[in-house]
Amino acid sequence: MDIAGLRKYFRKDSPRWVILLIDVLIVVFCYYLSNFVINSFKGRFGVELMVKKSFVVSLAYLISFLYFRTYKGIVRQTGFRDAWGIFKAVFVAFAGLMLISFIIRLNFSQTSEMGQFFRLSYAVLFTHAFFTTVCLVAARVFYRTLYESFFFSGREVENVMIFGAGNMGMTTLNLLRNDSRRKRKILAFADDNPNRIGKMINGYKIIGIDQLTAEFVERLKIDSIIIALDDNNKDRLSKISAQIEPLPVKLKIMPTSAKLMSGKVATRQLRTLKIDDLLGREAIKLENPVIHEMMREKVILVTGGAGSIGSELVRQISFTDFDKLIIIDQAESALYDIQQELKGNCHGDTLFMVGNVRDRAFMDSVFDQYRPQIVFHAAAYKHVPLMEQNPYESILTNVWGSKNLADMADKYGVEKFVMVSTDKAVNPTNVMGATKRVAEIYVSGLNRNSKTNFIVTRFGNVLGSNGSVIPLFEKQLKRGGPLTVTHPDITRYFMTIPEACQLVQEAAVMGQGGEIYVFDMGKPVKIMDLAIRMIRLKGFNYPEDIGIEVTGLRPGEKIYEELLADNENTTKTHHEKIMIARVNTDDVDAKRAKIEHLCQQVVVQGADHNPMVLVELIKEIVPEYISQNSVFTQLDKTAV
Repeated sequence: MDIAGLRKYFRKDSPRWVILLIDVLIVVFCYYLSNFVINSFKGRFGVELMVKKSFVVSLAYLISFLYFRTYKGIVRQTGFRDAWGIFKAVFVAFAGLMLISFIIRLNFSQTSEMGQFFRLSYAVLFTHAFFTTVCLVAARVFYRTLYESFFFSGREVENVMIFGAGNMGMTTLNLLRNDSRRKRKILAFADDNPNRIGKMINGYKIIGIDQLTAEFVERLKIDSIIIALDDNNKDRLSKISAQIEPLPVKLKIMPTSAKLMSGKVATRQLRTLKIDDLLGREAIKLENPVIHEMMREKVILVTGGAGSIGSELVRQISFTDFDKLIIIDQAESALYDIQQELKGNCHGDTLFMVGNVRDRAFMDSVFDQYRPQIVFHAAAYKHVPLMEQNPYESILTNVWGSKNLADMADKYGVEKFVMVSTDKAVNPTNVMGATKRVAEIYVSGLNRNSKTNFIVTRFGNVLGSNGSVIPLFEKQLKRGGPLTVTHPDITRYFMTIPEACQLVQEAAVMGQGGEIYVFDMGKPVKIMDLAIRMIRLKGFNYPEDIGIEVTGLRPGEKIYEELLADNENTTKTHHEKIMIARVNTDDVDAKRAKIEHLCQQVVVQGADHNPMVLVELIKEIVPEYISQNSVFTQLDKTAV
C-alpha cells in the first residue's frame, strides 16, 4: 500500500473495540509496572499472583470504560473533555477496587483463596491509577501527534497568534487544532484586557497588545494574527488593527459566535480582515419591521436593479411579502446574474426586464401595465471621469431618465418614489454630481403638486460597489502594485452596500414627500491611509514591498466630499443616524422649467451635441456647480 493509500486508511476512524482493547492492554501494562515499582522495594515480587490479580483489575477498568464510554472519542481529536472522561473512569475503577480490597481484608484471611485473589495492595492500586491516567492520555496525545505529522508532512506550518483570550479565543483555538486542511501552530494569545495579561490560557501565555512589536513577531516567527472577539466592535477593531497593521504579519478575523451558531457562516470560515471592519464606526442598523409591512402585497419597481446598490436592494426586498417585484436594468448580463441568484428565493412574482429609463415610451408601458405602488430609482451613471468626458450621456440617464421615471410615477399615482442620490451632488465639481443634483431638484419640485411622495436619499461612497476604490486596490495588489491615489489628502465618506440599501428602504417608510435623507457616516476616511492599510492587511510592507503612486486629481474630482451644501442644515428623525437635509426650494419651479429646457436640448442635439452648451445649462440650474480640473472650468471664468 502506498503513502496515499495509508493516509486514506488512517483517515477513517478506527473501530471502537480496537480503542477499548488498547486501553485495557495499557491498564494491564500499568498494573505490572506498578507492582514492579512497589514490590521491588519490599524485596518480593510474585509473578503468578500478580498475573491472577491483573484479571480482576482489568475487569474493573473494562466495566468503568464501558460505562463512561471513553473509547467512543475520536482519538486524533483528543481534547480536555476526553482527558476528563478518562480521569473519571480511572477514579471510579480505582475506588471500586479499593472498596473490594477493603471488604476482603475484613472478611477473609490473607492465606485464603479469596484473600490471595482479591486482596489488593492499596499502594499498588494508587500507583496504578496514576500510571494508567497518564498513559491513557499520553497515548491519545501521541496518536494525535503522529497523525498530524503523518498527514501534514511536507506542508508548510503557519505560526499563529490568537488575539482575544475570551470564549471566542478558545473556540478559535479548538477550530484551528481540529482543522485537517491546514497545519497551524499556535504560539501565544494576546489581549487588550489588562485583567487577562500575564495569565495562562490552556497552557499559552497571554501577552498585552503593547508587547506586539516587530521584534517580538520576528523572534517568535509569527506568520498570522487571528482576531477572535465575540463582539467585533468597530472601534475596538480599529484600535487593535492600528497596533498590528505595521507588523510583518497577516491579519485575519473569526466570525462571531452568534454568526457561527446561527449558521450564517461556516464553522471553519476564517476570513481575512476586511477594510470595512476598520472604518472606525459601528455599522448602522435599522431593522425596522414597518419596512416589511410597507412592502406587503405591493407592486414594487426597482430601476438599476442589476447594479451594486440596486441588486442588494432587490436581495433585501426579496425577503418581504411583496405582490410583484419588477427589476429593470439595461445591462443584460448583470441582470441575468441577479435573476439566477434569486431564482426560487422570492416570495412573490418577480419580473426581470431589460430596458432603459431613458426610453420614455418603454417606461410608460411598464407603469401602465403593472401599476407599481413603490418605486426605487437606482439607475444612474456614477463614474466621475467618464461622465466628465461624456456629459451628454450623463444628462440623458441621470436627468432625462430620472425625469421620465418621476413623471410616470406622478402620472400613474405611485404611492412612494425613492431616488438614490450621492454626496457628489452637494456643491458639485463634476458633471456626474451636477446631473444628480439636477435630478434631485426635479424630483423635489414635482413633489409639490403630486399625490406621489417623492423622496431622495443621499450617501457617500459605497464599499465594494462596482468601480469603487476597494476593488481597484484589490486588483492592483494582485498585480503586485503600486496602488494609485489621486491626491495624498483626498478623503471620502464610506458606507457598506447593506447600509445604503437599508437607508433607501427606511426613507420609503419615513418619507412624506420632499425630503432628502442623509446618513451620519462618522468621520471621512483618508484614501492614502486606506491604501496603506490594505497593503499591510495583505501581509506586505509599505513602501518596501508595495508602494503608492500619486497620480493627480482626475477631471471633476474633489479632495473633500460633503453631505450638505453651504446653505443646508439638517432636521433630526427618529433614528439618530438619519437626518433630513433642509434644502432651499424657493426657486424650484423656475428651475424645473430650466430642467425641461435642458432635457429638450439633449433630445434635440443627439449625436451632434455641444458639451459646452449642455454643461452651461446645468450650471444655470445648479449655480453652486464649479468645475475643477476640467475643460468646463472656462465656463466658470466666463460667468465671472
